[in-house]
Amino acid sequence: MPNILQTNQLTKTIDGKDLVKNVNLHVKKGEIYGFLGPNGAGKTTVMKMITNLWKPTQGRVELFGETLTPTSYEVLKRMGSIIEFPCFYDHLSGLDNLKLHCEYMGYHTPDSPKKSLELLGLWNDAEKPAKSYSLGMRQRLGIARAILCMPELLILDEPTNGLDPAGMKQLRDLFRMLCQEYGITIFISSHILSEVESIADTIGIIHKGQMMKEISMEKISEMNTAYVEAAVENAKRAAYVLSDKLELTNFKIFDEHHIRIYDKNVNPNDISKAFTSYKITIQSIGKKQESLEDYFLKLTQEGESC
Repeated sequence: MPNILQTNQLTKTIDGKDLVKNVNLHVKKGEIYGFLGPNGAGKTTVMKMITNLWKPTQGRVELFGETLTPTSYEVLKRMGSIIEFPCFYDHLSGLDNLKLHCEYMGYHTPDSPKKSLELLGLWNDAEKPAKSYSLGMRQRLGIARAILCMPELLILDEPTNGLDPAGMKQLRDLFRMLCQEYGITIFISSHILSEVESIADTIGIIHKGQMMKEISMEKISEMNTAYVEAAVENAKRAAYVLSDKLELTNFKIFDEHHIRIYDKNVNPNDISKAFTSYKITIQSIGKKQESLEDYFLKLTQEGESC
């Protein structure tokens, strides 16, 4: 499957400081790509260069097989984006803001603004001035504008900002639908790992301006280790039982109440019986699978030690 977007050694330096350095991204056509990193990691910097808002200090961006230049106007017409906080003409209604966007994009499909507003649950507020919209409503209006022209590539920077859990679920369902039914490729940044984990096909992890890893969610699932997690009254005493009484070595204490056992052959019932016999109070115990959050933390912690 061809890459619809890729970057090569993408670097942005301001006042002698590298905001991002040598970033290589590969986004396949028709997938949802989750761009992960804590706040300040460089996600928005990369996305500003992808959308031509900022020019790279070094490296290049390739969109639809073409190198992005300051005059790549036709290429940019094939994209929709929301970078940081969306801005609107506050005195105009939400509907009129979208109609105006259609005009300067040269996109003449009369029912498109209404359809976009309906998809984002904003049609009942379409005639209200944008200045009266809440933070969550403005965020949804920004996404409605980004998908208005049904772009081939959608670039979304932290799109769930300001949304409640119901709104976040609505967006997840919308992104899946846009990808599956309309074939839109979605590049979405977030620091909320659980949001990306539930929809992404591929993730890229950036930390302190450098790419740590680019990997498919399928491969992460294959790599992830099953383990037994116990919540106990005293994790140190529990560790003593595991090592001295059960002769286990592959475990880790996470805090004073939580411990994980990674031995593949261990049975939670056996551990529970051992803890009970040595009077260790158990709040919970059971088998779990490592999540994207576990993988992310492991990777970034390794990066800190390098």
